[in-house]
Amino acid sequence: MVVLSNRGKISPFLAMDVMREARAKTRAGEQICHMEVGQPGTPAPRLVRERAKKAIDEDLIGYTEGLGMPALRERIALHYKESYATNIAPEQVVITTGSSAGFILAFLATLDAGDKVAITSPGYPCYREILRALDLEPVFLTIGFENQWCPLQSQIDNAVQNEGVKAILLASPSNPTGVVMEDEIIANLSHYCHANGVWCLIDEIYHGLIYDKSVKTAAGLNEATIVLNSFSKYYSMTGWRIGWMIVPKGLVRALEKLNQHLFISAPALSQTAALAAFDAREELEAIKAGYARNRDILVNGLLEAGIKRCAPADGAFYVYSDMSAFTENSLDFSKHLLETHGIAACPGIDFDGKDGKYMMRFSYAGPEAEIIQAVERLKARPLRAI
Repeated sequence: MVVLSNRGKISPFLAMDVMREARAKTRAGEQICHMEVGQPGTPAPRLVRERAKKAIDEDLIGYTEGLGMPALRERIALHYKESYATNIAPEQVVITTGSSAGFILAFLATLDAGDKVAITSPGYPCYREILRALDLEPVFLTIGFENQWCPLQSQIDNAVQNEGVKAILLASPSNPTGVVMEDEIIANLSHYCHANGVWCLIDEIYHGLIYDKSVKTAAGLNEATIVLNSFSKYYSMTGWRIGWMIVPKGLVRALEKLNQHLFISAPALSQTAALAAFDAREELEAIKAGYARNRDILVNGLLEAGIKRCAPADGAFYVYSDMSAFTENSLDFSKHLLETHGIAACPGIDFDGKDGKYMMRFSYAGPEAEIIQAVERLKARPLRAI
């Protein structure tokens, strides 16, 4: 009898499950406030769309080089000089089919089956499930209110010295908390990993969406550090499935070969369109200002609804909220919220298998009117414990 592999027995991505249920209600005519998925509520910038239309009419949309279009790799390298005063060689840039493919490639190029990787809990659920699907073992660094949602050096030491991890993966700003780690902490982590023969992977996908501080990039810090990024979030290009990595030069050929065989190349149309994204700064900054307004509306609305504790929403477009006054089962509560208030939000259990049962993540990436409507619904029908 044929059976599934163990790699196929990973957990579902609950945010996507909630989205499916919410969209079914929308198709049935219900007015749903969509706060479940981390997806911009705006289309790709006008310049991006225009570049794509021109390419469809005039270009051969075929395979590109495995590492990506040279012009896009050069433009991304220039972006690091313009935005961070950091010199990155175009040869260090690897174009990927979204950041998701970047994680797969990075894990395959640096780790062997059975190796351990330290990640935070809560953290982006796809990290742990990609690791498990590749026969790698996640080691969880528990974070929360007690340690300001950032792993402590003692936790890092334990993971490296006692757990034997071969890589550490952190995100800043993070999903689901929105917390931004201090530049010094990330730099120290990078150098610690380099000194201890451990890979350091930094997810910077939400760079650009930081509201009250400026940050540096971890790109180019040393030969142990890999930075992953994407056009999905700040650039409003989720469905275009286009991302990039900044990697040590010694890793480039391995990544190229893996990309050639697994994906051939990232989508050519998306690569061409992405060239225009860096010239759309005015439009993108206006979108970001809208997120900042949404954040204030949502945080204030949650407080008025009796949700008193949230992780610091320094960046990204999420509010990770303590719902322990209302539930000990965030999955059930997410279903309850959808049914009673028409609000789709993601259960914390998606991000944290232990304490996530008390938490919910609300995305404020949608239209301002939708955030206002969600807050008004919370006021009109006060939350109750279930």
